[in-house]
Amino acid sequence: MTDSQPAQVPADTPAQAATPPVPPGTLLLELVPVPVSDIDRAKAFYAERLGFTVDVDVQPQEGVRVVQLTPPGSACSITLAEGIASLDMPVGTLRGLHLVVSDIEAARATLVERGVDVAPVEDLGGVHYAHFADPDGNTWTLQYMPWRVEKST
Repeated sequence: MTDSQPAQVPADTPAQAATPPVPPGTLLLELVPVPVSDIDRAKAFYAERLGFTVDVDVQPQEGVRVVQLTPPGSACSITLAEGIASLDMPVGTLRGLHLVVSDIEAARATLVERGVDVAPVEDLGGVHYAHFADPDGNTWTLQYMPWRVEKST
């Protein structure tokens, strides 16, 4: 697409998908594929236990399914997919995705209450971490950086 061509939004695009334009020179990380063995089980884990929003759950053709979920407040989503060769990865091989939080103890407690097995918080020189895995063994990290917490006025 060039600047002379107007942007066309497909008619079946959800209203919430209307986002600001991408500024020149930016590289926006928007979607991370997560390799899972059972999309329904993974969808339930990410939506019900982690609180991710289910943005898309489609089967555009026989043997193809795409589920997209977004963590609360994030501009980047994850996708759980089957039948798309370019997204095929060994199950459980994704490592160390970080979810940045403003209160790691509260975030950890919420996840534990929802049944997620989250390791105790570790302070590694002023940055705090707490690790967990999804049902397929893909690993995640809660990360707290005090200097990134919004100060109340």
